[in-house]
Amino acid sequence: MVGGGSGISKRDWRPFVYGGLASCVAEFGTFPIDTSKTRLQIQGQTLDKNHATLKYRGMVDCLLKIGKHEGFAGLYSGIWPAVLRQATYGTIKFGTYYSLKQIIVEYNGRESVTVNLCCAVIAGAVSSAIATPTDVIKVRMQVQGIQANVGLIDCFKDVYTHEGISGLWKGVSPTAQRAAVIAAVELPVYDFCKSRLINTFGDNIANHFVSSLFASLGSAIASTPIDVVRTRLMNQRKLKTGGLLPAHIYTSTANCFYQTFKNEGFWAFYKGFVPTLFRMGPWNIIFFITYEQLKKLY
Repeated sequence: MVGGGSGISKRDWRPFVYGGLASCVAEFGTFPIDTSKTRLQIQGQTLDKNHATLKYRGMVDCLLKIGKHEGFAGLYSGIWPAVLRQATYGTIKFGTYYSLKQIIVEYNGRESVTVNLCCAVIAGAVSSAIATPTDVIKVRMQVQGIQANVGLIDCFKDVYTHEGISGLWKGVSPTAQRAAVIAAVELPVYDFCKSRLINTFGDNIANHFVSSLFASLGSAIASTPIDVVRTRLMNQRKLKTGGLLPAHIYTSTANCFYQTFKNEGFWAFYKGFVPTLFRMGPWNIIFFITYEQLKKLY
């Protein structure tokens, strides 16, 4: 278990602290890829599929164009709400997962895939729902880029002033669903792979590296469609709709799924999949290795 076995009691604070610190480290290391994913996911939105415009041809093209026109700062637009999100979301998610799991194991006497799955779903959904405002701000700043010249506090104020408190929780439903799916795949798969590979690699960095790669692939495949919908809903107020299109293309999560499928087809749900995978892989590698080293250090 990543949680640390018998040395971690149900009241131990360490999984929360380690989860938050490791999440922030991983976020800094992979954020430009996340920016490209967000830009790719929101492009092509329209009620008329014949008039969809695509600015970026893929992850590499997106990264190059952002770097060329907006510079290094453009690649890190939204980094501070992202770090704030990880300090909240990562701390609650990983701390809750490992603490809940340990409590159940101590009570039930054994660990199982079902236990891990239930703990992961609860931890992912609750933590993401709480941290949704930081996610909204991150998406808005990533889409606007460096040209907007808007800081973290100003962006918070802008959303609250024009959209109210509900604007800060825009997209909370798909956000919680996505986080639950990611956690339900990522955490149990990591724990399962790690336990099975101990005889081959031992409890070391090689094991943590391979296990995190398997966890990343599974969670990227499962979560990308929900992530596309989440990103579009969060960014909706800033859409450059033009023409006769309404200011709000989507009226709900279900409507966003429907309109995206109707106007752009099934594969629109996998826009940004490559940067999602390329981000989740390094992100999880950095996170889990950092987490495991923090455990050993303390």
